[in-house]
Amino acid sequence: MTDVNTMPGHLIRRYHQASVAIFHARVAELGYDLTPVQYAALAKIEAQPGIDQVTLAGLIAYDRTTIGGVVDRLVQKTYLVREVSATDRRARVLKLTELGVTTLHRLAPAVEEAQQTMLSGLEPGEQAEFVRLLQKATAGVNQMSRAPLKETD
Repeated sequence: MTDVNTMPGHLIRRYHQASVAIFHARVAELGYDLTPVQYAALAKIEAQPGIDQVTLAGLIAYDRTTIGGVVDRLVQKTYLVREVSATDRRARVLKLTELGVTTLHRLAPAVEEAQQTMLSGLEPGEQAEFVRLLQKATAGVNQMSRAPLKETD
């Protein structure tokens, strides 16, 4: 029987647990209560103001049925607003509030530090190679995910 400590799935789960803990610690140090998914949502909305929830879900590879809860919490925290679409009165689009923009920019250095901490067990050349291989491996199974990443057009 294979040792679980050599199984990619087990190692990825452990690495994910550590990465979330590192992210939360850095963000909490600045007095914020934000999850990695909430941060990713804010970053994508800033990059593409006026996107809808379905598009947001695809851009951060998050389940379409649960993205609503993420958006609801960000609206409650007054980081973003839902507005009626200018092109489709039935649709709602997402835009950052001034507080959302400020929060995103204040957190950016801490989030970058968190990323570096996550890679701290590797040499600099290994870090870039690890990220490249992780992107490649993730792309290879993207369509098997219940929430595949959808690239922008």
